[in-house]
Amino acid sequence: MPTGGHRLPAATGTRAQFNLGLALPVLALALVVIADLINSEGQHFDRLLVIGPALAAITWSERGTLAIGLLAMVLRVFLGMAQGDPATDVVAAELVLAAVTLAALWVSRARTRYERDLSEVTAVAEVVQRVLLRPLAPRLGSVELHLLYVSAAAKARIGGDFYEAVRVPGAVRVMLGDVQGKGLGAVETAAVLLGAYRAAVTEAPDLAALADRLEEGLQRYGAWDPDSDAAERFATVLLLELPDDRDLVRLLSCGHPAPLLQHAGRVRAVPFADPSLPVNLAGLCASRHHVEEAPFGPGDRLLLFTDGVSETRDRAGDFYPLEERLRGWADEPGSRVLNLLHQDLGLYSADGLDDDVAAVLVVRPPEPAAVRGPDALP
Repeated sequence: MPTGGHRLPAATGTRAQFNLGLALPVLALALVVIADLINSEGQHFDRLLVIGPALAAITWSERGTLAIGLLAMVLRVFLGMAQGDPATDVVAAELVLAAVTLAALWVSRARTRYERDLSEVTAVAEVVQRVLLRPLAPRLGSVELHLLYVSAAAKARIGGDFYEAVRVPGAVRVMLGDVQGKGLGAVETAAVLLGAYRAAVTEAPDLAALADRLEEGLQRYGAWDPDSDAAERFATVLLLELPDDRDLVRLLSCGHPAPLLQHAGRVRAVPFADPSLPVNLAGLCASRHHVEEAPFGPGDRLLLFTDGVSETRDRAGDFYPLEERLRGWADEPGSRVLNLLHQDLGLYSADGLDDDVAAVLVVRPPEPAAVRGPDALP
């Protein structure tokens, strides 16, 4: 199965915090009442009953906040009777509690409306994520695919890194890219490139033609909407083609970091003699796309990654030793490698991951051992 790439919310911790928030107003009222009743030095704590509705506004609904406020007012009357307070003091305290409860109701209503709006926006973001960055199929053709994807923006699910893998006649084609910059402009550019790739991937005769289609797609979008931020951005892209009938991989790099190939017990970066310019910068010079070939047989692995992985630094400013780490994980199952990478990046980084991170591990599984016949030698 593909390795999960998006940050998973800490559901258990969030639920525990929410339950504690619901309990706090009631707990605060109970503590105030107990402290006021057992105090033997003539000090009163009834003024602290305003804490109840104030805390309820943070986590309770409007009705719940009103109920906590009314409960605080009832408790104040009870404490006033128990202490023999003058009626004027009780009335004054009740007015204060009523004012605080009304203010808490307003806060609770505003918070509830904000949470509802946020829920709707999150639902839209989920749909956009499924359309733009669909989960990779665990297996296409003769290769397995595992994905790691983490957006740098807190709570965001989509960033400027993008990926796609498609089964075409006789081969599997994979793309991994990284848009310059961050934010909505980077997401817009990624969406344009993903659309161009999906429209051309099954028709383009080779990777060079596919790279040209990506360039044309971004240029057309810029002409259609010249004021768009996407028209001013460039993207590095790595394209792969894995034919079904040959133990090799074809690669084309548009300014993208070289992937790491694990082949015959060794891990090395795939050399690119003549990498192309990033997409949307090809007009700076005239050149043809050059496609590389590398052996890729049963048992081999290929790790594609963006610079959010390779440029992660520790406190001393040293870059993440990705090639060294991949050698150490050579015997790990492919399904575990990207989970290990995600955990290790978080431990290595000095200030946490501050850039989008995307990685795709392409695995050609070992061929199953031949079934022994009845006359086979042991």
